[in-house]
Amino acid sequence: MCAVSSSSTGSHDASVPQGSTRGTKGIRLVLLAFGVLALIAGLCGALWRVGWTLPHGSSLATVHGPLMISGMFGTLISLERAVALGRQWAYAAPALAGVGSLALVAGAPVEYGAGAYVAAAAALAGASLLATIRQPALSTGALLFGALAWLAGNVLWLAGLAASDAAGWWMTFLVVTVVGERMELSQSMPQRRGGEALFLFAVGLLIVGARNGLPTGNGAILFGIALLVTAIWLLRHDTARKDVRGTGQDRYTAACMLAGHAWMAVAGLVLVASPPEGTFGYDIALHAVLIGFVLSMVFGHALTILPTLAQIRVHYTLLLYGPLLLLHASVALRVGSGIAGWDAGRKGSGIVTLASLMTFFVSLVLSRRQDRVASVSNGIPGAGTAIDPIACEPR
Repeated sequence: MCAVSSSSTGSHDASVPQGSTRGTKGIRLVLLAFGVLALIAGLCGALWRVGWTLPHGSSLATVHGPLMISGMFGTLISLERAVALGRQWAYAAPALAGVGSLALVAGAPVEYGAGAYVAAAAALAGASLLATIRQPALSTGALLFGALAWLAGNVLWLAGLAASDAAGWWMTFLVVTVVGERMELSQSMPQRRGGEALFLFAVGLLIVGARNGLPTGNGAILFGIALLVTAIWLLRHDTARKDVRGTGQDRYTAACMLAGHAWMAVAGLVLVASPPEGTFGYDIALHAVLIGFVLSMVFGHALTILPTLAQIRVHYTLLLYGPLLLLHASVALRVGSGIAGWDAGRKGSGIVTLASLMTFFVSLVLSRRQDRVASVSNGIPGAGTAIDPIACEPR
């Protein structure tokens, strides 16, 4: 197989004609552009929130969280699911998420964007349900539950609740989705006794914690324990423990995973130890999970996501460790500044996060350019051009 999407359910329909799959390339690129737009707008809002003056920063700051979670991560995850499922109607989920992001960035009433995000989550839940029916397993069930958690958070936000009240469900969406993906990719690892029970226990705690609300003392503690249990589960069962002893891309991806697991544990500890009814633990945990855990996963899987979604060939390069180090340095600065109450550190962490994303993009461009140069010098015809990874899958 040329590439495996990190969120593939293993249920891609081989009966779908390859021509129809290739015909969706333009659509996928447009939907990816929606995700990038949400990322840029969300980052502008985030920088304004920590003290940087930017055009339209105040308006974007009010929807910073939804843009990052539903606009960027939601679009990317639902687009991966649509490609894996091989059904054109599944592209409604990332398309609706993109429409919601456009509405929020354009300054439309929040209800318009929130409504589009609700519809996107419902479409993703439908696609995930079909994948679960095709391939019943704990991993596909986790992906379905993650989509339902995203739907719950979006419904709460549409109903007028503050983003902080929906944040528990949004974080559950991301955490459970990533764990479901890693669960599928780690099937070759020896299965330890009690693994499924431990995961289901963590999911139960996530539900209760999200239901009670992260800004409350009870909800924060329960959600924090759930994150700790999930981090323990990942450290025991994730194939990253084995892959980190390898070389090249395998080691890089494993490093991204393990660093993300560590930040999830930190987020759990902070939520458990933070003062009740305060925003101290909530802010730290939110950024430790979204940047330290989820965005680290995106860095680790980008080398397989891009060929699958955009048919763009990218290769591993040592340069990718630079953006990864910057990413986790930004989280460390954000967490440390939050603990110390250092506003300048929080302000600086936003710039470091932005630098990590920019250098990551540059590293991918350089790796692609180096591949083209090497291919030409070796006399390989057509090398360095886009590929269709679906067509490379074994029949």
